[in-house]
Amino acid sequence: MTKKMSMSTSKTSLVLFLCQIISALDVPLDLSQPPTITQQSPKDYIVDPRENIVIQCEAKGKPPPSFSWTRNGTHFDIDKDAQVTMKPNSGTLVINIMNGGKAEAYEGVYQCTARNERGAAVSNNIVIRPSRSPLWTKEKLEPNHVREGDSLVLHCRPPVGLPPPIIFWMDNAFQRLPQSERVSQGLNGDLYFSNVQPEDTREDYICYARFNHTQTIQQKQPISVKVFSMDSLNDTIAANLSDTDIYGAKPVTERQPVLLTPTGSTSTKVELRGNVLLLECIAAGLPTPVIHWIKEGGELPANRTFFENFKKTLKIIDVSEADSGNYKCIARNALGSVHHVISVTVKAAPYWITAPRNLVLSPGEDGTLICRANGSPKPSISWLANGVPIAIAPEDPSRKVDGDTIIFSHVQERSSAVYQCNASNEYGYLLANAFVNVLAEPPRILTPANKLYQVIADSPALLDCAYFGSPKPEIEWFKGVKGSILRGNEYVFHDNGTLEIPVAQKSNAGTYTCVARNELGKIQNEVQLEIKDPTMIIKQPEYKVIQRYGQVSFECIIKHDSTLLPTVTWLKDNDELPDDERFLVGKDNLTIMNVTDKDDGTYTCIVNTTLDSVSASAVLTVVARPNPPFDLELTGQLERSIDLSWIPGDENNSPITSFVVEFEDALHEPGVWRYQTEVPGTQTMAQLKLSPYVNYSFRVIAVNRIGRSQPSEPSEQYLTKSASPDENPANVQGIGSEPDNLVITWEPLKGFQSNGPGLQYKVSWRQKDVDDEWTSVIVANVSKYIVSGTPTFVPYEVKVQALNDLGYAPEPSEVIGHSGEDLPMVAPGNVQVHVINSTLAKVHWDPVPLKSVRGHLQGYKVYYWKVQSLSRRSRRHIEKKILTFRGNKTFGMLPGLEPYSSYKLNVRVVNGKGEGPASPDKVFKTPEGVPSSPSFLKITNPTLDSLTLEWGSPTHPNGVLTSYTLKFQPINNTHELGPLVEIRIPANESSLILKNLNYSTRYKFYFNAQTSVGSGSQITEEAVTIMDEVQPLYPRIRNVTTAAAETYANISWEYEGPDHANFYVEYGVAGSKEDWKKEIVNGSRSFFVLKGLTPGTAYKVRVGAEGLSGFRSSEDVFETGPAMASRQVDIATQGWFIGLMCAVALLILILLIVCFIRRNKGGKYPVKEKEDAHADPEIQPMKEDDGTFGEYSDAEDHKPLKKGSRTPSDRTVKKEDSDDSLVDYGEGVNGQFNEDGSFIGQYSGKKEKEPAEGNESSEAPSPVNAMNSFV
Repeated sequence: MTKKMSMSTSKTSLVLFLCQIISALDVPLDLSQPPTITQQSPKDYIVDPRENIVIQCEAKGKPPPSFSWTRNGTHFDIDKDAQVTMKPNSGTLVINIMNGGKAEAYEGVYQCTARNERGAAVSNNIVIRPSRSPLWTKEKLEPNHVREGDSLVLHCRPPVGLPPPIIFWMDNAFQRLPQSERVSQGLNGDLYFSNVQPEDTREDYICYARFNHTQTIQQKQPISVKVFSMDSLNDTIAANLSDTDIYGAKPVTERQPVLLTPTGSTSTKVELRGNVLLLECIAAGLPTPVIHWIKEGGELPANRTFFENFKKTLKIIDVSEADSGNYKCIARNALGSVHHVISVTVKAAPYWITAPRNLVLSPGEDGTLICRANGSPKPSISWLANGVPIAIAPEDPSRKVDGDTIIFSHVQERSSAVYQCNASNEYGYLLANAFVNVLAEPPRILTPANKLYQVIADSPALLDCAYFGSPKPEIEWFKGVKGSILRGNEYVFHDNGTLEIPVAQKSNAGTYTCVARNELGKIQNEVQLEIKDPTMIIKQPEYKVIQRYGQVSFECIIKHDSTLLPTVTWLKDNDELPDDERFLVGKDNLTIMNVTDKDDGTYTCIVNTTLDSVSASAVLTVVARPNPPFDLELTGQLERSIDLSWIPGDENNSPITSFVVEFEDALHEPGVWRYQTEVPGTQTMAQLKLSPYVNYSFRVIAVNRIGRSQPSEPSEQYLTKSASPDENPANVQGIGSEPDNLVITWEPLKGFQSNGPGLQYKVSWRQKDVDDEWTSVIVANVSKYIVSGTPTFVPYEVKVQALNDLGYAPEPSEVIGHSGEDLPMVAPGNVQVHVINSTLAKVHWDPVPLKSVRGHLQGYKVYYWKVQSLSRRSRRHIEKKILTFRGNKTFGMLPGLEPYSSYKLNVRVVNGKGEGPASPDKVFKTPEGVPSSPSFLKITNPTLDSLTLEWGSPTHPNGVLTSYTLKFQPINNTHELGPLVEIRIPANESSLILKNLNYSTRYKFYFNAQTSVGSGSQITEEAVTIMDEVQPLYPRIRNVTTAAAETYANISWEYEGPDHANFYVEYGVAGSKEDWKKEIVNGSRSFFVLKGLTPGTAYKVRVGAEGLSGFRSSEDVFETGPAMASRQVDIATQGWFIGLMCAVALLILILLIVCFIRRNKGGKYPVKEKEDAHADPEIQPMKEDDGTFGEYSDAEDHKPLKKGSRTPSDRTVKKEDSDDSLVDYGEGVNGQFNEDGSFIGQYSGKKEKEPAEGNESSEAPSPVNAMNSFV
């Protein structure tokens, strides 16, 4: 429930506009003008006789006016009265009462006159009356003796005061007497009792009159009321009469209504227009009458009608002539009704229709003064000029009186005067001053220059141009410095000069010019208009329902003009937030912690700026579990039922959905409360069914959506009478625990089900289908009885009947039970096995005779176990398996058998006691099946054209192996498979050497075993023939060299291992414990330039390969050069250095040519072409010892590689040969190892996007790169 309120600026603008209309008629005070009364005392002026009397009369004019007074129609000479003074530059009189004067001496009618050379203005007739608060006249008040049920009126009759006092009734302790429909105070101050009750007896009914003007309270003598009840009156009469007398006052009799006020059936009421109409009807009667009001022939006016004093007073505010008519009050009780009609007439003192307004005319102009008023009766209009009746005032040829209008023609300066219009009837008068001021003045603009107006977009903009001039100037508006005159429907031009833009937009902002001109001159003024964005609440607070002690938050996110500073205020129920630290006001939210019931209400977010205000409200409803019911009452007590009623507790803003009634049996289960019933939440009474011999107490729990209330206080206890049991035990069963007994069990009755003392059970049984009598026994309050000596597993009829000291329960129903079971005596016969396949068999048997089961047939169990495998004569541990087949089933399936095996089985019958004897063991065999896959397949000893395969026989041959099948096919560089070759291998073989294979080729192998049934599942492997007869090289990085400069260092290294490794360089300050910094090398190059180093600093460096776990070079240490002066010559720009580098480059080129020729002459393998096709164009591997490219040619090239020229760090293991462990490098990204340790991944083909692999013997930096490292 979210509501949004927005305080528009239009109302403010309208008020400003009205003020501007008035001010536009004002003559600037620096110009000559007749007097104008600006302040005066009220017409009916009641003064405090203890304070000085101040009669106000203020006026303005040019020249400043002088003042004079009349009292009771004659001149009041204040100079002759020392108690009266007139304030300087004012007409206000001060009558000094506090220094000896008496207010009564100055009662009268006063009128003030303000006069200057241009005319005279007069005030209203001001009636001065001092307030009066007289004392109550002493009177002897007799006690009021009233019979119970009669009506009573206690009269107040306060003294007549001025103004009339406020009446109220109190007791001696100054506590207001309670009032109700039965007892209430009338408009005249009397206290009315529609009927008296014994509690009305008291001796301190006191009427008080409070006179607000003098701030005094007068007290009437206390009034005593004694109410006689019928019971006490009968006791009094009985005490004075003999036993034989007939006595007894009549009981209190009910009476139909009678009106105490007003009396009669009709009355009249006259009220003046605009006043408050009060009509009253107070009635006596028993029961207390209820008052209703109607208007005959019409409806009571909506929004102006109110009922007070328990509907005994009808109040209509701001009455008008339309409210005249007949108003009927009706007093009604159960015995009848009475009514009274009040005829209301609304009269009216004079009120203005058109009051005369000041006229400012230039010489020669025409004008009119209009004075129109209305009233009931219609008022008469009279004119005065300068306070003198116009009939005897000096004549003015330019003036003509026409009833309520004075017409002026061709006025001259001498025509200036003040005219008074008097409209009067018998209920009052109106007096208005209006001057005629004849002036010749050029225009003037009264609005300050360059005034800034700021308004909110889409709201009215009112630009003021207050002006004066005579003749009246014409007003024109322009926008901008050279703008054209403003016209059209977009603008509204008011008579007071104001320019209104009804719906201001951003485009309306700017400078506006107001021009005023008449025949005597012209003047202009500029004002500025700024349009601001409206303030908006873009995220309003939302209706929230929160549980007590929870936390709730209201959002109030605003958007406003950036030039306006908003203030956000939160209200609760239109009042300030409670001063409580639980209320947290954030930037755009209000959070209430630990919510309580008092926080329930409406929360309003108000956003104010200097130009607008917006607000949004949301309701917070605090919910909680209901309060417990109370005032539990038991009624309608019967032997088997009772009525329980209660009063619901507070539902805590969540409607009660149901009431749960619980009971306690103090006789059988004291302190234990059990569920009785549940009724809807709209019901506050329940009829409860009762059991005999229970001492009941009840309690009620209220339930709403939040949860359950606390239980109510327990009701009074109610003990029901004893009776014989209504029901018998439930769940009666007869089941034997031994072959020769019958155990009869039942669920005992609960305590409240016993219905009386001495609860026992009659247990009866007899063998079924045998003509036997019932055998019975009476047992105590137990739940079991055992019958011994019964035949094995025979049916019995069983029943259990409850009884107590008052009799038996109804005849119980019979149940069928059985005596105890014994183990079955016979094994199933004719057991047959049908083998379906190598893993599944079906077993059949004949059922046993039911009599031999000696119990409930539960089913058959098949025990089966594997004796041995027919393919392997070795015996193993026998593990028996059991399958159970429920019911009287005579066959079953045996799944999960092992092929080519010998099994045994037997069958047994099962009852509730256990298993019977086993049938003779039945032997059956399963046929052969397909074997499992070979246990392993290894490919070893790769050569240029051969591979050795080794395998293990299947773990589960499932028969006699007949052979093995090997299939293989080559895989090219794009992972496409070549032709498939199949070889059949005898079953007694366990290895095979494949010859005549292609060198450097990857093969995929498929291998499986066969029995006579078929082929088993296959195992697959892949292997690669080698490229050359050299030993495989294992990855390593060595000979890390550095060439350091001032802020950079060239790092180079040698790499041995699978091609196309991804390198990285790690470095750090030597001796520092900081983490290594890591730089990735682009491509597979073997050099890198470290930049951004600190001059004169020792660094440590090492090189690693991505994807080769733990594969790094040894550390090297270098030091950057010291910082050099900026004028140091760069060696790279020197001619001698350039020449030297050219010579080195030429020498390297010659070496490359020689190496190429040698390679073509030697015994080379075609794999070299593959290497050239995939080689990095920037980096070609070189042999370290002779500078040629790495190849696989002669055996002499396979000698151990030499170590680098630089000394490794202490942590480097120094060995002449490469003896790194295969474990260290086996997981590299470019190489793989076979199961026997052979390296098989050097020449395998890759996808086109992957780098080609090779097996160069060494890798040195490219000569070009080496040269670049020195530049």
